[in-house]
Amino acid sequence: MQRVITVSLNRNAYHLELDAHARLEAYLARAAARLEAYPDRMEVIADLEQAVADQCARRLQPGQTVITLAELAPALEEIGEVEVPGAPGPLPSDDPGAAYRATPSPENALQQISEGAWVSGVCNGLARSSGLDVTLLRVIAVVLLVFTGGAMMLLYAVLMLLIPYAPLASNAAPLPWLPAKSREIVTAIRSKLATLTG
Repeated sequence: MQRVITVSLNRNAYHLELDAHARLEAYLARAAARLEAYPDRMEVIADLEQAVADQCARRLQPGQTVITLAELAPALEEIGEVEVPGAPGPLPSDDPGAAYRATPSPENALQQISEGAWVSGVCNGLARSSGLDVTLLRVIAVVLLVFTGGAMMLLYAVLMLLIPYAPLASNAAPLPWLPAKSREIVTAIRSKLATLTG
């Protein structure tokens, strides 16, 4: 069971699962930061919110009212990250269509995603790079944990050390205790290994 959060996208209410909400919040925070100097920033953000809502609505199954990461992740990939042409500097005001252009994010870039993570973000990252639902991957991980007699924990720890972290959005909500602590420990171990090998 997932907690559901109601959000307003371009003044319309939508219901998102918790991990989908965290991903969307980080995405919109990055867009807002990139458009900070642009005078029509709020209009562009509203258009971006509407594009996200339209993409997710197109992917919802009949009768489904809650947007999950399975609908949101491909929608955000299709829209891409906001890019301000000719940055730094304001955009030309005579071409409002040039306010942003979608640049596809790397589809197969494997990174740990701390936002919405339970432990470190490995399952979130694997879900994004593979296009699978994060809940399915978490269930598989728990089943493997049971059937491998705990060896799955070792594999998870290795993946935590090997897979790089996705950058945190500057305006993102603080991480829960366990993902924040995992990120801190893994970063400390990596820096120690770097000094030993360097």
